[in-house]
Amino acid sequence: MNFDDVVLGRRSIRAFKQQPVARGVIEEVIALATRAPSSMNTQPWHLHVLTGEPLDRIRAENTERMLTGVPPSKESRGTGSYEGDHRNRQVEIAVQLFQAMGIARDDKDKRQDWILRGFRQFDAPVSIVVTYDRVLREGDIAQFDCGALVNGLVNAAWSRGLGCVVNSQGIMHSPVVREHAGIPEDQVIMICVAMGYPDESFPANAVVSRRRPVDEVATFVGFTEATGQAH
Repeated sequence: MNFDDVVLGRRSIRAFKQQPVARGVIEEVIALATRAPSSMNTQPWHLHVLTGEPLDRIRAENTERMLTGVPPSKESRGTGSYEGDHRNRQVEIAVQLFQAMGIARDDKDKRQDWILRGFRQFDAPVSIVVTYDRVLREGDIAQFDCGALVNGLVNAAWSRGLGCVVNSQGIMHSPVVREHAGIPEDQVIMICVAMGYPDESFPANAVVSRRRPVDEVATFVGFTEATGQAH
């Protein structure tokens, strides 16, 4: 695939074949992802690649804590509740997904099952936990750099026939993840990426989220109206 095909074709995958992903393929994906830019080439990221029993233990304990009402203990800061346009876009993709899955607005059981899928990291055969060095926690740049890496990760995976979904529910209980992944205390757990070969029979995997058009996102300054050239 060329670059445009990867970027325009990629979508979030929320169900996976239970087909193992070869370590060599994951290493290729990571090698591409680590070409992401970082502030002054500091490369603050670390990737903890999990599969098999350690990942299953994280899934089980993460889900159990959620079901028993244990408060979340994420190390990365969230934004709280979204409002306005941000909330509207959040609702829009939820509606798309629930319509694809046939989940009615008042179907509490199916909605609960959907939430639990997230806590299980969508039963993906691989989870990549992204962390960064704790000494950089007080600034915002390390997190920005990790975002660039994750973008490279999901696109590189797509180019190899793999699907991903960036997933904060999977690290909702960071102590569980830290224990079973063996993550050192000098690293902050930022996010995780569920990865595997897409299950094309799963309806939600066909959902393509809408993107804002360029004229809504970008403001051009110093260009002439007629030619689009600088003047």
